Amino acid sequence: MLDIKLIREETDSVNHALSRRNADFSGDLEKLNALDSERRNSLQNSENLKSRKNKLSADVGRLKREGANADSEMAEVKSINQEIGEWDEKTSDCENQIRDLLLNIPNLPDPAIPDGRDESSNQELRVIGERPEFDFEPKNHVELAEGLGLLDLKRAAKISGARFAVYKNDGARLLRALINFMLDVQTEENGYQELYPPFLVNKESMTATGQLPKFEEDLFVMRDDSLYLIPTAEVPVTNYHRNEMLAEDELPIKYTAYTPCFRREAGSYGKDTQGLIRQHQFDKVELVKFVAPEQSDAELELLVADAESILQKLGLHYRVVVLCAGDMGFSARKTYDLEVWLPAQGCFREISSCSNFGDYQARRGNIRFKRKTGKPEWVHTLNGSGLAAGRLFVALLENYQCADGSITIPPALRPYLKEREALQQ
Repeated sequence: MLDIKLIREETDSVNHALSRRNADFSGDLEKLNALDSERRNSLQNSENLKSRKNKLSADVGRLKREGANADSEMAEVKSINQEIGEWDEKTSDCENQIRDLLLNIPNLPDPAIPDGRDESSNQELRVIGERPEFDFEPKNHVELAEGLGLLDLKRAAKISGARFAVYKNDGARLLRALINFMLDVQTEENGYQELYPPFLVNKESMTATGQLPKFEEDLFVMRDDSLYLIPTAEVPVTNYHRNEMLAEDELPIKYTAYTPCFRREAGSYGKDTQGLIRQHQFDKVELVKFVAPEQSDAELELLVADAESILQKLGLHYRVVVLCAGDMGFSARKTYDLEVWLPAQGCFREISSCSNFGDYQARRGNIRFKRKTGKPEWVHTLNGSGLAAGRLFVALLENYQCADGSITIPPALRPYLKEREALQQ
């Protein structure tokens, strides 16, 4: 959530920054400034009346002590109390309207990221590893997985519908191995604390991280309870410290968590309908950080490196891109995507998105920290996929496939699969 003071004092610069997202928020900013002015006026009137009431109350006490009549002063106090109530109610109404508007305004893009309307304007920063070469026509992950009995998409559709999968036998073992491998790397090598959070969260949690109210149509909600299935572990892990005051010497705090993730993928029908690329339910290991403001830019770079370490250990070919302002998520101010090479598609596909949110989520979730000297401040939050397990499953199958349809297991993963060197029939 943006700072109303920033909007009030730097309306033009805020409007310019938001316009980089290819949307017009000028009308919302105008409404916010009008409501803010009304709120401050109501608050000032209430404070003036309270000051007058305090003086009158003192006069009432003095008059009574002197045995004098205080009826007039008491009547005025009663009238003032009613006026104070009216002004306080107006102040509260303005504050609620301001919050509702602010919840629907995205974060300001970092000035350093490129302009652009969509992914075509994202900038490639680096390419890592060698692209695999095959002396045969590479198969896609569905052909490979079905040939080895790793997936059953038809029965998944019977059970649940489109965009679900049943991993079976070595497929289930491989998915579990990938999740354990990623968690071990992040906790044992990269210094993250592991959490295993709830998969159902309340409305306040969804609001704090920016899923509500903007993206309600993309969420699965319980019929009889006000609970939502999480679209990512970012939601419960970020909310782990909601409404808390952290200590400066605790920062940075780094968490990792495995969860299944649930998304309706509203508006994406017709895209990636085959296989595991875009599912309603998928598995992911998430990385979340709480950091001091002066640390956040450097911590984003470290977060990206931690996500990259998984791809590097598995020997996968990938690239890092910085997203343009028009392609960036609602709550983010700067985002790097890691894109892994998929031979069957002949292109890079996103496998991790790493973002710095600044104080945007902290303001929504009331997450602050206190320095040893000075007033409490908003923390900065960051998160990234470390990685999406289903897409990593796809990348391994396609990049390590052999002419006979078997899959070579990368050495780093073999301890998780009883030292097997390949998956084969």
